[in-house]
Amino acid sequence: MTLPLFPLHTVLFPGCQLDLQIFEARYLDMISRCMKQGEGFGVVCIVVGAEVGEAAERVVQIGCEARITDFQQRPNGLLGIRVQGGRRFRVKQAQVLPDKLTLAQIEWLEAQPELPLGEEHADLLALLGALAEHPMVASLDMAGGADSQGELADKLAYLLPFSAEQKVALLAEPDAAQRLGMLQAWVEELQGDGT
Repeated sequence: MTLPLFPLHTVLFPGCQLDLQIFEARYLDMISRCMKQGEGFGVVCIVVGAEVGEAAERVVQIGCEARITDFQQRPNGLLGIRVQGGRRFRVKQAQVLPDKLTLAQIEWLEAQPELPLGEEHADLLALLGALAEHPMVASLDMAGGADSQGELADKLAYLLPFSAEQKVALLAEPDAAQRLGMLQAWVEELQGDGT
């Protein structure tokens, strides 16, 4: 499976929303093709390099499919799109095309069964509820709760101020219960730091 990549200094998670402003020709062409074909593109986190100009020197090998859910012309004349995270994938091989777009051979990571939330998840669910009241989160239409362990883990991983390395580790972990355990430990660390 071939997927065009959009390297960013952020980590997208399944079910989460991300607003992007598109102005480089390579990405305008990519978005146009994706919309015509009804397909998505891949968001991967940059390890070394920049989001604009030359292709990123190094990106992580785990990413998340981005499906375009809305688009509009911004007041500044640029194209604004909203994407929703889809399936997780692993980059097997990547090449930079002459227009500086990165095209990757990927494999989809197996979707794990949806596990119900239990009483032990009440604190993390309450944290998600508190985050949902933040105007920035509300503007992303992510104000709803979570119906499964995977959804709770993905939303918290996306919204909380963890490092890129921590977010990539969460994206790479297939087991939702394991991801929630990692989140719980890191949230306690953040609280210990007074964050």
